[in-house]
Amino acid sequence: MFRLVHFSDIHLTTRPLGWRAGDFLTKRLPGWINLRWLGREHRFCHGEDALGCLKAEIKANPPDRIIFSGDATGLGFESELIRAIRLLGINEPNGLPGLAVPGNHDYYTSVVAASGIFEKHFAPWQAGERLDDATYPFAQRVGTIWLVAVNSCTGNRWFWDATGQVDAPQLERLRQLLRKLSPDPRLLVTHYPIARPNGEPERPDHCLRNLNDLINVAREGGVCLWLHGHQHVAYALQDPAVVPIPTICAGSLTQTGKWSYFEYMIDENRLRAQERIYSPDSKCFRNQEPFELRLS
Repeated sequence: MFRLVHFSDIHLTTRPLGWRAGDFLTKRLPGWINLRWLGREHRFCHGEDALGCLKAEIKANPPDRIIFSGDATGLGFESELIRAIRLLGINEPNGLPGLAVPGNHDYYTSVVAASGIFEKHFAPWQAGERLDDATYPFAQRVGTIWLVAVNSCTGNRWFWDATGQVDAPQLERLRQLLRKLSPDPRLLVTHYPIARPNGEPERPDHCLRNLNDLINVAREGGVCLWLHGHQHVAYALQDPAVVPIPTICAGSLTQTGKWSYFEYMIDENRLRAQERIYSPDSKCFRNQEPFELRLS
């Protein structure tokens, strides 16, 4: 039996951010207005406490692997990434092994997406099996399963555009990588979900644009569980009439009133999922009702 910890959407920010002249002509300006003046920053004002509590729990009871499904930052600034890395302790001596994929806020603009700063700072959590020099996809063997990381994010121009896409070359690499791996359960890790908590498709301005293409490759390659973030409330969908692949959303670790993460205990082909919710009064996480999935 082995244990995984899955969290997402911490949306850390900092001051100063490190503005450059060109940033004011991108979606960063309306994003900053939303953050500072329209309440988004307030919704994450206790996030550092929740993150610190999770870090203490992980140190006291280390998992076999940490899974982070994206959105380390608010506006994709490198200063925010540096703060996230410091608070997560990724570069500390004897740091725990992890897997990380970017979120749409980490790829906030096309310039940021092309810069590779997320990959530079999260490099310790991006080791794994690859086909070539491309960063994504990659796979990590943990116990009796494979964790398969896919980058589902793109840099977008308009402030309302929070969509993503897995381009054709990455899809083909994913197809080949899944064929190459040993025939053990495969858990896909992306930022974007298959569906919202009610089972309905994501909004057109918030979705993975070529979701069906990724689903087809994942199903062909034997993916049995889809782990993600993007939605800030934790949920699981298992009904094959609703989703083609069972899926678990970690929710947001740091958003007030929604702060959550998941622990997964895996014994051969059985996964026991335990949602944990942060209590600001006791400054600790508390267990919710667990559920089980068959990894087949």
